[in-house]
Amino acid sequence: MNRVFITGDIHGLIDIHKLPMYFGHKKNLNKQDYLIICGDAGIVWDCQNQDAQVQSILQDLPVTTLFVDGNHENFAALNEYTVEKWHGGKVHFICDDIIHLMRGQVYTIGTQTFFTFGGAHSVDWYQRTEGISWWKEEIPNHLEMQEGQDNLMKMNHKVDYIITHTAPYEVLAEMGMDISDEEEVFSLYLDHIRKIVDFKDWYFGHLHFDEELNNFHCIFENVVELKEI
Repeated sequence: MNRVFITGDIHGLIDIHKLPMYFGHKKNLNKQDYLIICGDAGIVWDCQNQDAQVQSILQDLPVTTLFVDGNHENFAALNEYTVEKWHGGKVHFICDDIIHLMRGQVYTIGTQTFFTFGGAHSVDWYQRTEGISWWKEEIPNHLEMQEGQDNLMKMNHKVDYIITHTAPYEVLAEMGMDISDEEEVFSLYLDHIRKIVDFKDWYFGHLHFDEELNNFHCIFENVVELKEI
């Protein structure tokens, strides 16, 4: 049986401390068990010492790390990795036990299915430098969104879990969040997914707090374990 854990943003070294603390108390885990990070992982960022430190910490965990991209990722470097297939969907292998789950993909882990879609808008973009600390690819494009719909159609619009960085439009609105013009089209797309897909639970990060809204789970500090799959 695979065990699957989910957490929110780690922002490279900034918020990664929660992972060794959490997994240091867990027993009977191996690399066939998985941790999913809901974006802003910062695993591929400076392509130098910081990345090496982050990846070393993750490789020392007793699980394989999976992550969707957030808005704070080095997309130019991330997209240099070869696209491969893993458990039914497209991925980038950062290394054997650190895997980027690409946008609009469906993966089967154990007996459960996961639809993933990274990306979001950086509200602090004006303080950042394009190509160094900000990339326009943070917002998904039309082709990625179409691929997501096509893959969901193949699943008859039914998956067990949805993993994203930001949340659907109506979920953000109900949580009292402002929705930027730059992110509106994408959040409305996620809202369309919310309406047409049959799913158990939806996990997302981005907002830097932990909150439950029915079967939508905004996650940041917490690490949660799904039922054994």
